[in-house]
Amino acid sequence: MTLPVQDGEIWTFTVRAFDSPIPGHTINVNYDGFAEDVKVGDELLIDGGMVRFEVIQKIGPDVKCLCTDPGLLLPRANLTFWRDGKLVSERNAMLPTISSKDWLDIDFGIAEGVDFIAVSFVKSAEVIKHLKSYIKAHSPNSDIAVIAKIESIDSLKNLEEIIQASDGAMVARGDLGAQIPLEQVPSEQQRIVQLCRQLNKPVIVASQLLESMIEYPIPTRAEVADISEAVRQRGDALMLSGESAMGQYPEKALSVLKSASLRIERSWREQKHHEVIELPSIASSFTGSISEEICNSAAQMANNLEVDALFVYTKNGHMASLLSRCRPDCPIFAFTTTTSVRRRLNLQWGLTPFRLSFSNDMENNLNKTFSLLKARGMVRSGDLIIAVSDILQSIQVMNVP
Repeated sequence: MTLPVQDGEIWTFTVRAFDSPIPGHTINVNYDGFAEDVKVGDELLIDGGMVRFEVIQKIGPDVKCLCTDPGLLLPRANLTFWRDGKLVSERNAMLPTISSKDWLDIDFGIAEGVDFIAVSFVKSAEVIKHLKSYIKAHSPNSDIAVIAKIESIDSLKNLEEIIQASDGAMVARGDLGAQIPLEQVPSEQQRIVQLCRQLNKPVIVASQLLESMIEYPIPTRAEVADISEAVRQRGDALMLSGESAMGQYPEKALSVLKSASLRIERSWREQKHHEVIELPSIASSFTGSISEEICNSAAQMANNLEVDALFVYTKNGHMASLLSRCRPDCPIFAFTTTTSVRRRLNLQWGLTPFRLSFSNDMENNLNKTFSLLKARGMVRSGDLIIAVSDILQSIQVMNVP
Protein backbone atom coordinates (compact mmCIF):
# COMPACT_ATOMS: atom_id res chain seq x y z
CA MET A 1 0.00 0.00 0.00
CA THR A 2 1.29 3.48 -0.91
CA LEU A 3 1.68 5.76 2.13
CA PRO A 4 1.96 9.57 2.01
CA VAL A 5 4.67 11.08 4.20
CA GLN A 6 4.49 14.72 5.30
CA ASP A 7 7.32 17.11 6.08
CA GLY A 8 8.27 17.09 9.78
CA GLU A 9 6.61 13.75 10.60
CA ILE A 10 8.45 11.23 12.82
CA TRP A 11 8.58 7.69 11.44
CA THR A 12 10.08 4.53 12.97
CA PHE A 13 12.19 2.17 10.86
CA THR A 14 12.52 -1.20 12.55
CA VAL A 15 13.81 -4.73 11.94
CA ARG A 16 11.50 -6.23 14.60
CA ALA A 17 8.78 -8.66 13.46
CA PHE A 18 5.15 -7.89 14.28
CA ASP A 19 2.51 -10.57 14.89
CA SER A 20 -0.24 -7.97 14.82
CA PRO A 21 -0.70 -5.14 12.27
CA ILE A 22 2.27 -2.76 12.12
CA PRO A 23 1.72 0.43 14.18
CA GLY A 24 1.16 3.72 12.38
CA HIS A 25 4.16 5.65 11.02
CA THR A 26 6.26 2.47 11.21
CA ILE A 27 8.28 0.88 8.40
CA ASN A 28 9.58 -2.68 8.57
CA VAL A 29 13.14 -3.04 7.20
CA ASN A 30 14.26 -6.47 5.94
CA TYR A 31 17.98 -5.77 6.56
CA ASP A 32 19.01 -7.19 9.95
CA GLY A 33 22.10 -5.01 10.35
CA PHE A 34 20.25 -1.77 9.71
CA ALA A 35 19.95 -0.51 13.31
CA GLU A 36 23.66 -1.21 13.97
CA ASP A 37 24.97 0.36 10.75
CA VAL A 38 22.94 3.56 10.72
CA LYS A 39 23.99 6.54 12.86
CA VAL A 40 22.18 9.58 14.22
CA GLY A 41 22.52 12.34 11.63
CA ASP A 42 22.54 9.96 8.64
CA GLU A 43 20.21 10.74 5.74
CA LEU A 44 17.83 7.98 4.60
CA LEU A 45 16.70 7.99 0.96
CA ILE A 46 13.65 6.00 -0.13
CA ASP A 47 13.77 4.88 -3.78
CA GLY A 48 16.63 7.25 -4.54
CA GLY A 49 14.92 10.34 -3.10
CA MET A 50 11.17 9.68 -3.35
CA VAL A 51 11.17 10.55 0.39
CA ARG A 52 14.06 11.73 2.59
CA PHE A 53 14.51 11.29 6.33
CA GLU A 54 17.11 12.29 8.91
CA VAL A 55 17.99 9.80 11.66
CA ILE A 56 17.30 11.47 15.02
CA GLN A 57 17.33 8.59 17.53
CA LYS A 58 18.21 4.88 17.88
CA ILE A 59 16.38 2.68 20.41
CA GLY A 60 17.42 -0.96 20.12
CA PRO A 61 16.08 -2.31 16.81
CA ASP A 62 14.08 0.89 16.23
CA VAL A 63 15.41 3.92 14.37
CA LYS A 64 13.45 7.18 14.74
CA CYS A 65 13.59 9.41 11.66
CA LEU A 66 12.38 12.93 10.79
CA CYS A 67 10.94 13.50 7.32
CA THR A 68 12.91 16.30 5.63
CA ASP A 69 11.53 15.89 2.09
CA PRO A 70 7.92 14.60 1.82
CA GLY A 71 6.61 12.15 -0.76
CA LEU A 72 5.12 8.70 -1.17
CA LEU A 73 6.32 5.42 0.36
CA LEU A 74 5.75 2.58 -2.09
CA PRO A 75 5.61 -1.12 -1.14
CA ARG A 76 8.99 -2.91 -1.26
CA ALA A 77 10.79 0.42 -1.65
CA ASN A 78 14.59 0.56 -1.80
CA LEU A 79 16.30 2.20 1.19
CA THR A 80 19.83 3.62 1.26
CA PHE A 81 21.57 5.78 3.85
CA TRP A 82 24.13 8.49 3.33
CA ARG A 83 26.73 9.96 5.69
CA ASP A 84 28.66 13.16 4.95
CA GLY A 85 27.34 13.13 1.39
CA LYS A 86 28.52 9.57 0.68
CA LEU A 87 26.60 6.31 0.33
CA VAL A 88 27.11 4.02 3.32
CA SER A 89 27.64 0.36 2.40
CA GLU A 90 29.13 -1.22 5.50
CA ARG A 91 27.41 -4.45 6.42
CA ASN A 92 25.21 -4.13 3.34
CA ALA A 93 28.30 -4.69 1.18
CA MET A 94 28.83 -8.04 2.90
CA LEU A 95 25.35 -9.36 2.17
CA PRO A 96 25.41 -12.26 -0.34
CA THR A 97 24.24 -11.41 -3.86
CA ILE A 98 22.32 -14.70 -3.90
CA SER A 99 20.61 -15.49 -0.58
CA SER A 100 19.54 -18.88 0.77
CA LYS A 101 15.95 -18.16 -0.30
CA ASP A 102 17.20 -17.21 -3.75
CA TRP A 103 18.78 -20.67 -4.15
CA LEU A 104 15.39 -22.25 -3.37
CA ASP A 105 13.79 -20.02 -6.00
CA ILE A 106 16.53 -20.94 -8.48
CA ASP A 107 15.87 -24.65 -7.89
CA PHE A 108 12.18 -24.02 -8.54
CA GLY A 109 12.99 -22.12 -11.74
CA ILE A 110 15.26 -24.91 -13.00
CA ALA A 111 12.58 -27.51 -12.26
CA GLU A 112 9.96 -25.44 -14.13
CA GLY A 113 12.23 -24.84 -17.12
CA VAL A 114 12.30 -21.02 -17.03
CA ASP A 115 14.07 -19.19 -19.87
CA PHE A 116 15.85 -16.54 -17.79
CA ILE A 117 17.10 -16.01 -14.25
CA ALA A 118 17.96 -12.41 -13.31
CA VAL A 119 20.46 -11.79 -10.52
CA SER A 120 20.13 -8.62 -8.42
CA PHE A 121 23.00 -6.41 -7.23
CA VAL A 122 25.69 -8.32 -9.13
CA LYS A 123 29.09 -7.25 -7.79
CA SER A 124 31.42 -9.28 -9.99
CA ALA A 125 31.52 -11.80 -12.82
CA GLU A 126 32.16 -14.58 -10.29
CA VAL A 127 28.54 -14.45 -9.10
CA ILE A 128 27.31 -15.06 -12.66
CA LYS A 129 29.84 -17.84 -13.31
CA HIS A 130 28.91 -19.53 -10.04
CA LEU A 131 25.20 -19.50 -10.89
CA LYS A 132 25.85 -20.79 -14.42
CA SER A 133 27.92 -23.69 -13.11
CA TYR A 134 25.16 -24.49 -10.59
CA ILE A 135 22.52 -24.55 -13.36
CA LYS A 136 24.76 -26.72 -15.54
CA ALA A 137 25.32 -29.19 -12.70
CA HIS A 138 21.63 -29.47 -11.82
CA SER A 139 20.24 -29.39 -15.36
CA PRO A 140 22.93 -30.27 -17.94
CA ASN A 141 20.58 -29.96 -20.91
CA SER A 142 18.93 -26.68 -19.93
CA ASP A 143 19.23 -23.46 -21.93
CA ILE A 144 18.51 -21.14 -19.00
CA ALA A 145 20.08 -17.72 -19.61
CA VAL A 146 21.43 -15.59 -16.74
CA ILE A 147 20.68 -11.86 -16.75
CA ALA A 148 22.80 -9.48 -14.63
CA LYS A 149 20.87 -6.62 -13.05
CA ILE A 150 23.09 -3.54 -13.07
CA GLU A 151 21.92 -1.58 -10.06
CA SER A 152 24.88 -0.76 -7.80
CA ILE A 153 28.20 1.06 -7.76
CA ASP A 154 30.01 -2.31 -7.71
CA SER A 155 28.16 -3.33 -10.88
CA LEU A 156 29.36 -0.19 -12.66
CA LYS A 157 32.94 -0.67 -11.51
CA ASN A 158 33.07 -4.20 -12.95
CA LEU A 159 30.63 -3.61 -15.80
CA GLU A 160 32.46 -5.15 -18.76
CA GLU A 161 33.49 -8.36 -16.97
CA ILE A 162 29.95 -8.81 -15.62
CA ILE A 163 28.35 -8.37 -19.05
CA GLN A 164 30.92 -10.66 -20.68
CA ALA A 165 30.06 -13.43 -18.20
CA SER A 166 26.27 -12.93 -18.48
CA ASP A 167 23.77 -13.82 -21.18
CA GLY A 168 22.30 -10.33 -20.98
CA ALA A 169 21.91 -7.33 -18.68
CA MET A 170 19.19 -5.20 -17.15
CA VAL A 171 19.56 -1.48 -16.43
CA ALA A 172 17.67 -1.45 -13.11
CA ARG A 173 17.40 2.32 -12.84
CA GLY A 174 15.41 2.49 -9.61
CA ASP A 175 18.02 0.92 -7.36
CA LEU A 176 20.88 2.30 -9.46
CA GLY A 177 19.53 5.81 -8.92
CA ALA A 178 19.61 5.20 -5.17
CA GLN A 179 23.36 4.53 -5.28
CA ILE A 180 24.62 7.15 -7.73
CA PRO A 181 23.56 10.79 -8.31
CA LEU A 182 20.28 10.92 -10.24
CA GLU A 183 21.80 13.10 -12.96
CA GLN A 184 24.36 10.36 -13.64
CA VAL A 185 21.75 7.66 -14.38
CA PRO A 186 21.03 8.64 -18.06
CA SER A 187 24.70 8.54 -19.06
CA GLU A 188 25.25 5.22 -17.26
CA GLN A 189 22.16 3.80 -18.96
CA GLN A 190 23.57 4.75 -22.35
CA ARG A 191 26.98 3.27 -21.48
CA ILE A 192 25.44 -0.04 -20.41
CA VAL A 193 23.21 -0.25 -23.52
CA GLN A 194 26.12 0.48 -25.86
CA LEU A 195 28.47 -1.97 -24.17
CA CYS A 196 25.87 -4.75 -24.28
CA ARG A 197 25.37 -4.17 -27.98
CA GLN A 198 29.09 -4.21 -28.66
CA LEU A 199 29.42 -7.51 -26.77
CA ASN A 200 26.27 -8.94 -28.43
CA LYS A 201 24.33 -9.32 -25.19
CA PRO A 202 20.63 -8.35 -24.99
CA VAL A 203 19.90 -5.44 -22.67
CA ILE A 204 16.68 -4.56 -20.85
CA VAL A 205 15.92 -1.01 -19.68
CA ALA A 206 13.72 -1.19 -16.59
CA SER A 207 12.24 0.76 -13.65
CA GLN A 208 10.03 3.83 -13.55
CA LEU A 209 9.34 4.00 -17.28
CA LEU A 210 5.67 4.80 -16.59
CA GLU A 211 5.78 5.34 -12.82
CA SER A 212 2.83 7.73 -12.79
CA MET A 213 0.60 5.01 -14.28
CA ILE A 214 0.76 3.11 -10.99
CA GLU A 215 -1.97 5.54 -9.89
CA TYR A 216 -3.08 7.45 -13.00
CA PRO A 217 -4.53 6.19 -16.32
CA ILE A 218 -2.29 8.28 -18.59
CA PRO A 219 1.49 8.86 -18.51
CA THR A 220 3.34 12.15 -18.24
CA ARG A 221 4.92 13.59 -21.39
CA ALA A 222 8.30 13.26 -19.71
CA GLU A 223 7.76 9.49 -19.30
CA VAL A 224 6.99 9.12 -23.01
CA ALA A 225 10.17 11.08 -23.76
CA ASP A 226 12.07 8.70 -21.48
CA ILE A 227 10.72 5.72 -23.44
CA SER A 228 11.75 7.47 -26.65
CA GLU A 229 15.31 7.90 -25.41
CA ALA A 230 15.60 4.22 -24.40
CA VAL A 231 14.34 3.17 -27.85
CA ARG A 232 16.72 5.55 -29.63
CA GLN A 233 19.62 4.17 -27.59
CA ARG A 234 18.70 0.85 -29.26
CA GLY A 235 18.07 -1.24 -26.17
CA ASP A 236 16.62 -4.69 -26.81
CA ALA A 237 13.68 -4.53 -24.42
CA LEU A 238 11.80 -2.20 -22.08
CA MET A 239 10.31 -3.66 -18.89
CA LEU A 240 7.55 -2.49 -16.59
CA SER A 241 7.82 -3.24 -12.88
CA GLY A 242 5.60 -1.47 -10.34
CA GLU A 243 3.27 -0.36 -13.14
CA SER A 244 2.20 -3.96 -13.82
CA ALA A 245 3.04 -5.58 -10.46
CA MET A 246 0.90 -3.34 -8.27
CA GLY A 247 -0.40 -0.52 -10.45
CA GLN A 248 -4.07 0.25 -10.99
CA TYR A 249 -3.77 0.23 -14.82
CA PRO A 250 -1.37 -2.62 -15.75
CA GLU A 251 -2.87 -3.42 -19.17
CA LYS A 252 -3.10 0.23 -20.11
CA ALA A 253 0.51 0.83 -19.05
CA LEU A 254 1.66 -2.06 -21.25
CA SER A 255 -0.41 -0.73 -24.15
CA VAL A 256 1.14 2.74 -23.78
CA LEU A 257 4.66 1.29 -23.62
CA LYS A 258 4.09 -0.83 -26.71
CA SER A 259 2.44 1.89 -28.82
CA ALA A 260 5.03 4.54 -27.91
CA SER A 261 7.96 2.18 -28.62
CA LEU A 262 6.55 1.03 -31.98
CA ARG A 263 5.80 4.60 -33.07
CA ILE A 264 9.34 5.76 -32.27
CA GLU A 265 10.91 2.79 -34.08
CA ARG A 266 8.65 3.30 -37.11
CA SER A 267 9.66 6.97 -37.25
CA TRP A 268 13.33 5.94 -37.04
CA ARG A 269 12.89 3.59 -40.01
CA GLU A 270 10.88 6.09 -42.06
CA GLN A 271 13.63 8.67 -41.65
CA LYS A 272 16.23 6.09 -42.85
CA HIS A 273 18.50 6.46 -39.84
CA HIS A 274 21.10 3.95 -41.04
CA GLU A 275 23.47 3.85 -38.13
CA VAL A 276 27.18 4.17 -38.66
CA ILE A 277 28.56 2.32 -35.67
CA GLU A 278 31.76 0.39 -35.21
CA LEU A 279 30.91 -3.02 -33.79
CA PRO A 280 34.03 -4.79 -32.51
CA SER A 281 34.61 -8.40 -33.53
CA ILE A 282 33.53 -10.83 -30.83
CA ALA A 283 34.31 -14.07 -32.69
CA SER A 284 36.43 -16.64 -30.89
CA SER A 285 36.91 -18.90 -33.93
CA PHE A 286 37.29 -18.72 -37.72
CA THR A 287 33.75 -20.05 -38.20
CA GLY A 288 32.48 -17.37 -35.84
CA SER A 289 34.27 -14.69 -37.86
CA ILE A 290 32.54 -15.92 -41.03
CA SER A 291 29.12 -15.68 -39.32
CA GLU A 292 29.90 -12.14 -38.17
CA GLU A 293 30.97 -11.02 -41.63
CA ILE A 294 27.88 -12.59 -43.22
CA CYS A 295 25.53 -10.84 -40.77
CA ASN A 296 27.29 -7.48 -41.00
CA SER A 297 27.13 -7.66 -44.81
CA ALA A 298 23.51 -8.84 -44.84
CA ALA A 299 22.40 -5.96 -42.59
CA GLN A 300 24.27 -3.42 -44.71
CA MET A 301 22.76 -4.86 -47.90
CA ALA A 302 19.30 -4.83 -46.35
CA ASN A 303 19.58 -1.11 -45.63
CA ASN A 304 21.11 -0.22 -49.01
CA LEU A 305 18.64 -2.31 -51.03
CA GLU A 306 15.69 -1.40 -48.77
CA VAL A 307 14.64 -5.04 -48.54
CA ASP A 308 11.35 -6.03 -46.94
CA ALA A 309 12.72 -8.65 -44.53
CA LEU A 310 15.72 -10.64 -43.39
CA PHE A 311 15.44 -14.41 -42.87
CA VAL A 312 17.91 -16.26 -40.65
CA TYR A 313 18.07 -20.02 -40.21
CA THR A 314 19.90 -20.85 -36.99
CA LYS A 315 20.25 -23.88 -34.76
CA ASN A 316 21.57 -22.21 -31.60
CA GLY A 317 20.32 -18.64 -32.16
CA HIS A 318 23.78 -17.08 -32.45
CA MET A 319 23.47 -15.91 -36.03
CA ALA A 320 20.07 -14.37 -35.29
CA SER A 321 21.59 -12.41 -32.38
CA LEU A 322 24.40 -11.18 -34.66
CA LEU A 323 21.83 -9.84 -37.13
CA SER A 324 19.89 -8.22 -34.28
CA ARG A 325 23.10 -6.56 -33.08
CA CYS A 326 23.39 -4.75 -36.44
CA ARG A 327 19.92 -3.14 -35.97
CA PRO A 328 18.87 -3.24 -39.66
CA ASP A 329 15.88 -1.19 -40.85
CA CYS A 330 13.71 -4.18 -41.78
CA PRO A 331 12.06 -6.98 -39.77
CA ILE A 332 14.15 -10.07 -38.96
CA PHE A 333 12.43 -13.47 -39.05
CA ALA A 334 14.45 -16.14 -37.24
CA PHE A 335 13.84 -19.85 -37.73
CA THR A 336 15.21 -22.44 -35.33
CA THR A 337 14.54 -26.10 -34.60
CA THR A 338 14.49 -25.71 -30.79
CA THR A 339 11.61 -24.35 -28.70
CA SER A 340 13.90 -23.01 -25.94
CA VAL A 341 16.01 -21.09 -28.49
CA ARG A 342 12.87 -19.65 -30.06
CA ARG A 343 11.61 -18.41 -26.68
CA ARG A 344 14.96 -16.92 -25.73
CA LEU A 345 15.27 -15.02 -29.05
CA ASN A 346 12.09 -13.09 -28.18
CA LEU A 347 14.20 -10.90 -25.90
CA GLN A 348 16.44 -9.62 -28.70
CA TRP A 349 15.88 -6.48 -30.73
CA GLY A 350 13.90 -6.79 -33.97
CA LEU A 351 13.56 -10.58 -33.98
CA THR A 352 10.36 -12.50 -34.69
CA PRO A 353 11.34 -16.12 -33.97
CA PHE A 354 9.66 -19.33 -35.16
CA ARG A 355 10.32 -22.96 -34.36
CA LEU A 356 10.58 -24.82 -37.66
CA SER A 357 12.07 -28.11 -38.80
CA PHE A 358 14.56 -27.43 -41.59
CA SER A 359 17.34 -29.24 -43.43
CA ASN A 360 20.49 -28.52 -45.43
CA ASP A 361 18.30 -27.96 -48.49
CA MET A 362 17.94 -24.16 -48.48
CA GLU A 363 15.41 -24.11 -51.31
CA ASN A 364 13.11 -26.39 -49.33
CA ASN A 365 13.64 -24.28 -46.18
CA LEU A 366 12.77 -21.09 -48.05
CA ASN A 367 9.62 -22.56 -49.56
CA LYS A 368 8.47 -23.68 -46.08
CA THR A 369 9.02 -20.23 -44.59
CA PHE A 370 7.46 -18.40 -47.55
CA SER A 371 4.27 -20.47 -47.06
CA LEU A 372 4.29 -19.89 -43.29
CA LEU A 373 4.79 -16.12 -43.44
CA LYS A 374 2.47 -15.52 -46.40
CA ALA A 375 -0.30 -17.37 -44.55
CA ARG A 376 0.21 -15.01 -41.59
CA GLY A 377 0.32 -11.89 -43.77
CA MET A 378 3.93 -11.13 -42.77
CA VAL A 379 5.34 -11.19 -46.32
CA ARG A 380 3.76 -10.90 -49.76
CA SER A 381 4.61 -12.13 -53.24
CA GLY A 382 7.22 -9.85 -54.78
CA ASP A 383 8.78 -8.78 -51.47
CA LEU A 384 12.57 -8.61 -51.58
CA ILE A 385 14.27 -10.63 -48.86
CA ILE A 386 17.78 -11.60 -47.80
CA ALA A 387 18.30 -15.05 -46.26
CA VAL A 388 21.30 -16.13 -44.18
CA SER A 389 22.04 -19.47 -42.59
CA ASP A 390 24.48 -20.84 -40.03
CA ILE A 391 23.94 -24.32 -41.47
CA LEU A 392 25.57 -23.52 -44.81
CA GLN A 393 27.19 -20.18 -43.82
CA SER A 394 25.41 -18.64 -46.80
CA ILE A 395 23.69 -15.44 -47.91
CA GLN A 396 21.01 -15.18 -50.61
CA VAL A 397 18.92 -12.35 -52.09
CA MET A 398 15.56 -13.14 -53.71
CA ASN A 399 11.94 -12.14 -54.20
CA VAL A 400 9.09 -13.94 -52.47
CA PRO A 401 7.34 -16.06 -55.13
